[in-house]
Amino acid sequence: MMFRSLAALLLALPFSQAFAQTPDTAVAPAVPAADPAFARCLSGLKQAAAGQGVPAASFDRFTAGLAADRSVLELLDAQPEFTTPIWDYLAGLVDDQRVADGRAMLTEHADLLQRVEARYGVDPATVVAVWGVESDYGRIFGKRPLLVSLATLSCEGRRQSFFRNEFITTLKLLHAGDIRPEGLTGSWAGAFGHTQFMPSTYERIAVDFDGDGRRDLVGSIPDALGSTANYLKQSNWRTGQPWGFEVRVPSGFDASQAGRTSRRPLSDWAARGVRRLDGSPLVADGLAADTRSALLLPAGAQGPAFVVFRNYDAIYSYNAAESYALAIAFLADRLRGGTIPQAAWPTDDPGLSRAQRRELQTLLLARGHDIGEVDGMIGTNTRRAIRTEQQRLGLAPADGRAGQRILDALSR
Repeated sequence: MMFRSLAALLLALPFSQAFAQTPDTAVAPAVPAADPAFARCLSGLKQAAAGQGVPAASFDRFTAGLAADRSVLELLDAQPEFTTPIWDYLAGLVDDQRVADGRAMLTEHADLLQRVEARYGVDPATVVAVWGVESDYGRIFGKRPLLVSLATLSCEGRRQSFFRNEFITTLKLLHAGDIRPEGLTGSWAGAFGHTQFMPSTYERIAVDFDGDGRRDLVGSIPDALGSTANYLKQSNWRTGQPWGFEVRVPSGFDASQAGRTSRRPLSDWAARGVRRLDGSPLVADGLAADTRSALLLPAGAQGPAFVVFRNYDAIYSYNAAESYALAIAFLADRLRGGTIPQAAWPTDDPGLSRAQRRELQTLLLARGHDIGEVDGMIGTNTRRAIRTEQQRLGLAPADGRAGQRILDALSR
């Protein structure tokens, strides 16, 4: 989702309490009387929104009956991009099912994607990869009511100023008619639509690619894909350059030299013994020796290694997390027919695809564990059941992790 990894973004400034006064401040939105603090916060937000062009009547209509959902506060520091081992994260996001579905989308929307590429210079595979990772090609927009989440985060928890801006921006989009209030849902942090834009990014970047007079990233696939390509273009995407490629590093390589911000000419990495997987030189395929690049070791020196270029940074800016950017890059490569990564992750317990997670849940249900429906989502109940089975089978650590070892053990 666009700017889903909020901890990696700049810290918001304190929210001013000096709201502009308007003639309509006596009209309060409908909020539960049992939550006076939230009601006071909404009253302040109403005045702030009026100062940004949202009339009181619109504010009241869109926030009528709004109540806080404090469960979103627990998610501020639990984002999967930072809390999940990278081999687990990628196994679920870049699996065979998502690749097959993405190739079908490339075929179904070929004409549209060609027009998007012609306008913005971003290749179809990359645009479709963002779509696939963000919403599973429009299947999963997020179930949380957008205004509820943003209002709650605007009034409580960390980074209230950031979320207050997103909340007011959402109201501006609703007032302008770009989006509809009915069924408007998204992620806990407020990202929504086919490619999960945050409201402020929506306001700044979204385009009306289908020409119907609205920038609709919820109901229009052309608008969503065009806007995604526009975002990458605005992030300095370089047409025709790869995001990067997998490499191998020499024995004893100093891993402290790696990192997205440690930029060197491509020739410098070559001089340090870095080679392509097939052993061929780094400087090839039209890449100049002085091309600025970085070396990534996302699982340390014993795992896969990648040289990355400016287009990787453009992908990274969409959601500032290394595992997320690699998911987009890997999926795009697989949509083009590649196999990545070829080197193994440094683990004896690889992650599971979504199909394998569903298989694991089916096995747990068959053993009498009450985990709910088989949906491939590894939640608290599934982890508790896994932990119980790990203890029963003598598998250590009994940490509730959904990996290949517990799947194999239960399958046997």
